[in-house]
Amino acid sequence: MPRGKRRAHLLQAAREVFVAHGYHAAAMDEIAVRAGVSKPVLYQHFPGKLELYLALIDTATEELLNGIHRALASTQDNKQRVIATVNAYFEFVDDQSGFYRLLFESDLANDPAVRERLDRLTDVCSAEISAIIAEDTGLSREESTLLAVGLVGIAQVTARYWLSTQGTIPRAKAAELVASLGWRGIRGFPRTHEQGK
Repeated sequence: MPRGKRRAHLLQAAREVFVAHGYHAAAMDEIAVRAGVSKPVLYQHFPGKLELYLALIDTATEELLNGIHRALASTQDNKQRVIATVNAYFEFVDDQSGFYRLLFESDLANDPAVRERLDRLTDVCSAEISAIIAEDTGLSREESTLLAVGLVGIAQVTARYWLSTQGTIPRAKAAELVASLGWRGIRGFPRTHEQGK
């Protein structure tokens, strides 16, 4: 198997084990067995369990960011942007694999390398949203970032809550409700071109 394919195969096996057991209870032996390789082969690709876990966090981060990038670029209509972005979070947590747990429910969140990656995810998501808010409203970078972090938090926490309750609200409807909350708040800040009127 080519190195890149083997790495992807190992990451998939590790993803299943880490999602099922968390970092501390996951064992490299189990990951190797699940991948159908020997432990030495696993260690050829990843020097240790932490490096393997960090590679998965990076993969999960990229997956979520790609969804958010697509949502923000999908329209110039800010109400639709809010809906699309909230929906991206709901889609991410609704994946049957439970991959979101590595980002939002990590049992290793206090490890400096993990914390740095999780903080970077919030920073990157917020920066993109903040840039749009600042451009439209004329608010300062700091003010726009605070609002953006609030919107990211609303999307993330409500998506996780919706998934955990396994209620009867369909995903699209749940995302729309949360997006309405976010939109009703953010639209209260007048657009720059309207301030001169």
